[in-house]
Amino acid sequence: MIEKVSYGGWPNCLRIFDDDVELIATTDVGPRVIRYGFIGGQNVFKEFADQLGRGGEATWQPRGGHRIWIAPEIVPDTYAADNSPVQAVMLDDGAELVAPVEPETGLEKSIAVELSSSRVTVTHRIRNCGPKARTMAPWALSMMAPGGVGIAKFPPRGTHPEDLPPTNPLVMWAFTDLSDPRWTFTKKYLVLRQDPSIQAPQKLGLFNEKTVAAYLLGSDLFVKRYDADPSKVYPDFGASYETFTNGGFLELETLGPLKEVEPGKMVEHVERWSLHQGVTIAEWTDAELDRVLE
Repeated sequence: MIEKVSYGGWPNCLRIFDDDVELIATTDVGPRVIRYGFIGGQNVFKEFADQLGRGGEATWQPRGGHRIWIAPEIVPDTYAADNSPVQAVMLDDGAELVAPVEPETGLEKSIAVELSSSRVTVTHRIRNCGPKARTMAPWALSMMAPGGVGIAKFPPRGTHPEDLPPTNPLVMWAFTDLSDPRWTFTKKYLVLRQDPSIQAPQKLGLFNEKTVAAYLLGSDLFVKRYDADPSKVYPDFGASYETFTNGGFLELETLGPLKEVEPGKMVEHVERWSLHQGVTIAEWTDAELDRVLE
């Protein structure tokens, strides 16, 4: 079901819902999905209270929620402002939000949100409306509310000496500090805790053909999945997934492959979301995380 609602001071939002969960997408700015949660429950996405209900700013605003960017990250192109109204195209199970062409980049971005049996398909599209070909990758970022724990799965593990070739990159940034207490590593998982008392940023990336990421906020578990293509070249030393945190939020990010996009052509990137309640993780072990995620 879909209805027009006011949310956070924006009068023209779309509420996409069933008996259990709801998503709220903005049309006064965007494309953004600003809320995802159980009906009557918490929003698992971050909201910047002082930026809700606003629009028309000259520069990009974090705002919160879920968005689409281009990779690799460059200034100013990646940070093109998404502060203008978007066109909403109704779909059978949701809506597609299409932004105006960015004057900074010549790109047209859209996010289609479809809800079926409490599962969400999120299709991101970036069309090159400029006069020249452009090499880029779609980059889908979910900004999660503070106080939770991010979880990402490594590709299948093996044994030595049976499995000698390397299997995947683990990508660091200049500010990455593996001694930071917010990190936990198991054999099969990368875990990053969001701590509002620690402002320093942290970030890591990895590649997994079956990319799986999750965020536990209280007893609500948000899960996103993405199928990466190992035959393609990915940005940031080959990352299909990246996670970032600071004192205010944590991001779960998936990336598509790099592609030269000719004028008039587009790239597409699909995530699958689900939300689960009453989830507890008794200990941060492979067996417990397997139980919860699989």
